[in-house]
Amino acid sequence: MFYGEYHHILDEKGRFILPARFRQQISRQDVRSMFLTRGLDRCLFLFTDEEWHRQEKRFKALPLTSSEARRFNRLYFSGAVEVEVNPRGRILVPQYLREYANIEKEIVAVGVSNRIEIWAKDSWESFYSGSVDDFERIAEGILDLSGNGNE
Repeated sequence: MFYGEYHHILDEKGRFILPARFRQQISRQDVRSMFLTRGLDRCLFLFTDEEWHRQEKRFKALPLTSSEARRFNRLYFSGAVEVEVNPRGRILVPQYLREYANIEKEIVAVGVSNRIEIWAKDSWESFYSGSVDDFERIAEGILDLSGNGNE
C-alpha cells in the first residue's frame, strides 16, 4: 500500500524517481513494471500489475450498453501504458500523459492506498488548498464516524 506526499522533478527525458518508500513497497511485491493511465481530476494513476488487473476486471464488467461506461473505458484504457521501473526506481511519463495532467517539470507523487497519483505541482497545490478546509465535512458525508463499525 502507498501512503504519503512526495515532491519530485522530471528529468530531461520525462522520468521521475519513485519515492524511497514506494520503491520499498514495490520491491517487497517484486514489481518490475507498473501501469500508468489518465486519472481523475487531471492527475495520473499508477498501479502495480496486480492492482491494475483488479481495476481492469471491475471496469470490464461495466455494461457495454452504457454510453458513459464506454466513454470512461475508452479514455481510461487508451491512456494506459505499462511502464518499467528501472533499477534506480525511475519511471518514464509519456508526453501525452504529461500533457493530460499539465505536467511540465515539478510533480507531486501521492500515495492513495492502492495507487500512486502523479500530479503537476501547481495542480496538486490547487486541489489541496481547495479541499483541505472541507476535509471534515467531506468525511461526515461519506463515512460513519460514530465508531459503530459500520464503515
